[in-house]
Amino acid sequence: MAAPVSKNQELEPGAVTAILKELGLVPDGLEAAPTFERADGTPGRVERKAQILQEEPVPDGAKVVAQVSRWDRLKDPLGLLEMLDDRLDDPALHLVLAGPDTGGVSDDPEGAAVYEEVAGAWHALGEESRRRAHLVSLPMHDVEENGAMVNAIQRRADVVVQKSIAEGFGLTVAEAMWKRRPVVGSCVGGIQDQIVDGETGCLVEDPRNLAGFAHAIERLLADPERAREMGEAGRQRVVDRYLAVERLREYVDLLAALIS
Repeated sequence: MAAPVSKNQELEPGAVTAILKELGLVPDGLEAAPTFERADGTPGRVERKAQILQEEPVPDGAKVVAQVSRWDRLKDPLGLLEMLDDRLDDPALHLVLAGPDTGGVSDDPEGAAVYEEVAGAWHALGEESRRRAHLVSLPMHDVEENGAMVNAIQRRADVVVQKSIAEGFGLTVAEAMWKRRPVVGSCVGGIQDQIVDGETGCLVEDPRNLAGFAHAIERLLADPERAREMGEAGRQRVVDRYLAVERLREYVDLLAALIS
């Protein structure tokens, strides 16, 4: 199924904050409406809360590292929690792990069990690390509303991470790059094809290397201008390589070559 338009459309900062406020991920903030545009052009509104395991909302001004994916061991959410606890000690850095509400996903029977493992690991964290970790289960009743929620989380992130042990294409990488977010990803599957290391993001050779991921994240957070440049380069790479019109042109060129 194609991604809903709401997942990748532009959102004003006020709408991002309003959607995250509606979810319960950030405290009360701007007096804007949590709205988005549906595929048919009509206005949509985020009205459902997410199920969030957290000590407190992400505070204003926090540095946010986010991974959006299924609750799947191959996405290594446990490794990310361990990395936060052992390697990332900046009190202003918050980790957001977001995925679908497992009760709303019929084709992922292991998702609920994996989420319970991750929740157990969250409870086992030290007090300070637990304060900076947020597990977000997004409602799936309305695919377009869900897409707007994912959109807002990725746009709030300072760095998007995809710490997959194995991966096919890894669409969340392209989605984050489209939103001008620098991505730190494992050098596996399609992730290594999307990210140009040092230009549009950072690749970590060994997906289980917690120190390598932490180092890449810390470097980007310490250098906002470099992170911004990577985000812009990532957006351009998506425009150049992954938009449907460009693929259509390639098919036309291929057919023309075959006919000639």
